[in-house]
Amino acid sequence: MTLTFEVDPAVDRSLRDGVLSLWADVSNAGGAVGFVPPVTPDAIRPALLKHLVAMTEGGTRLLVGRDEDGQVAATAFFTFNGHPLMRHWVWLYTVMVHPRHQGRGYGRDLMAAVEHTARTAEGFEEIEAIRLTCRGGTGVDGFYAKSGYKEVGRIPDAIRVAPGDDRDDIVMLLPLK
Repeated sequence: MTLTFEVDPAVDRSLRDGVLSLWADVSNAGGAVGFVPPVTPDAIRPALLKHLVAMTEGGTRLLVGRDEDGQVAATAFFTFNGHPLMRHWVWLYTVMVHPRHQGRGYGRDLMAAVEHTARTAEGFEEIEAIRLTCRGGTGVDGFYAKSGYKEVGRIPDAIRVAPGDDRDDIVMLLPLK
């Protein structure tokens, strides 16, 4: 079984609910996607709405992966850089694979789809690199490194997960050209 990826899917209730559920499940399983457990879909909704508004404004694009049942199983949001001197690279946010799909290679598939999208999708013609940040102490930086991303910066203790639990904010880059 594999995931089926789509760029810029139609945003309807099913997609919104699927992304909210995915985001909550990933967060509650310990995934470093902006929240700490326990978290509910209602607590995540404002963050998703910001992504959806940015999509309608053209500044953000969504890559969604669906499982064999058509359920949202993976996401990545591309955000175009509005700064006139930095429009040649995009940010990658909210990279997630549902915990029930962990260990099947779907994370690698998602990252390959991210790279393919940035290299080939309409609207990405001028993009030369993908930039992301990740939370230190999770091992996810090693995963991104296996996908070709290089660590280009680190801010010590920039992320406070809980009192006494500060993590590095790691900046990673994938050159496309």
